[in-house]
Amino acid sequence: MAAVSLTPRALYEEVAELLRQRIFNRELVPGSWIDELKLAEEYGISRTPLREALKVLATEGLVTMKVRRGAYVTEVSERDLADVYHLLALLESDAAGVVATQATDAQLKELQSLHRELEKAVANRERFFEINEAFHMRLLEIANNRWRDQMVADLRKVMKLNRHNSLLKSGRMEESLAEHRSLMEALTARNADTSAQRMREHFRNGLEAAA
Repeated sequence: MAAVSLTPRALYEEVAELLRQRIFNRELVPGSWIDELKLAEEYGISRTPLREALKVLATEGLVTMKVRRGAYVTEVSERDLADVYHLLALLESDAAGVVATQATDAQLKELQSLHRELEKAVANRERFFEINEAFHMRLLEIANNRWRDQMVADLRKVMKLNRHNSLLKSGRMEESLAEHRSLMEALTARNADTSAQRMREHFRNGLEAAA
């Protein structure tokens, strides 16, 4: 039997990632219509992989498909945002409780190292965003539940659609840093209940700042 040649990544997945980044960078703004013909010409592809890419983004909540009208970048309402933060608080507080009791000393040191980087990045907004997300993702990896990880990843993509990111509010980065500091204290003390509570508070305060 002849060997089957497989590409490392399907074309529609590459296109989905390109569009995903354009949405996050606000090149495609929430509520805007996605011109499939124009994009297909721009990328030098047929509309088939583009439509497959849009289906992927629709399952992630980044794109909304409207009957006979095409695809639009999803607009996040206040209710949507509240629902997303509510679910993230539940999922990530549960993960924090698991980490407090089950993480190895080496894994807690990893989180402490990321926290120290976060402390240093407070004057650099983009760097702070990057380290903040890395901290949350590493905590989830340590908690080791791939189904929760997938749900959180999708919810965080929708959260990025919010025009008024909570960390953009004046003083919010400093508040977020203090909340991370309190969370690290609870994790280091291996107190599951307090770790979960502080993660819930972190998301509640984030929602208030994002509203």
